[in-house]
Amino acid sequence: MPLVSMKDMLNKALDEKYAVGQFNINNLEWTQAILAAAEQEKSPVILGVSEGAARHMGGFKTTVMMVQGLLEDMKITVPVAIHLDHGSSYDKCKEAIEAGFTSVMIDASHHPIEENIETTKKVVEFAHARNVSVEAEVGTVGGQEDDVIADGVVYADPQECEQLVKETNVDCFAPALGSVHGPYKGEPNLGYKEMEEVRDLTNKPLVLHGGTGIPTKDIQKAISLGTSKINVNTENQIVFTNAVREILNNDSEVYDPRKYIVPGREAIKETVIGKIREFGSNGKA
Repeated sequence: MPLVSMKDMLNKALDEKYAVGQFNINNLEWTQAILAAAEQEKSPVILGVSEGAARHMGGFKTTVMMVQGLLEDMKITVPVAIHLDHGSSYDKCKEAIEAGFTSVMIDASHHPIEENIETTKKVVEFAHARNVSVEAEVGTVGGQEDDVIADGVVYADPQECEQLVKETNVDCFAPALGSVHGPYKGEPNLGYKEMEEVRDLTNKPLVLHGGTGIPTKDIQKAISLGTSKINVNTENQIVFTNAVREILNNDSEVYDPRKYIVPGREAIKETVIGKIREFGSNGKA
């Protein structure tokens, strides 16, 4: 199945009250694991690619070609979107789209709302003309993810969320409501009241960044309040590293990278299967 935009899969998720997982990819094996899990569970899936990960893998074009090759070789039948995560500028979003990305996030949330809207609108106009979906952000998600560093959480203003959606026509957006990138220090504290208000004002699929470490009951509540896309990266990084470390710690003679990468890949696959079931997207492809 060819790559698709996120628009239809997220609108369906919003209507049917489940969420589609965005799982960030870092290399070939990461991508294999996520696609295998989605195919096994018959779930739509979003492959998230940060600018840093794209550089690591050789560039936007190389990343797209790798994903397209795997879709064909693995005989993937479920809907798959390749999504630029935290695109830093209009130019970077444009570059990703021209390389074959089917979805982009423009993250202008660190600018005043007027500038955020202006930049987002420009990206939407370019993307929608090419059937590419767009995600935007309002407020500040805490923590660090690749090139994106935020000192603390700044809750999204519901009125600004409404303004951005109306003026830009984005396909989905991420209101910062207490989640963070990376491991949580203490219990997550999500703003459900604000989430409900934003949902009612915008009627758009909401995105939850920093999905690692949020308890299932909180995930389910967020989904019931309009969250239709949940981003996961840190958890897969942790299980991959733990599996690789265990092999290397137990066998000082091993030198074939497949001997330790494959167990890491399997750990990611199992984690993604668990997340797909938790988000309720299994059987929805």
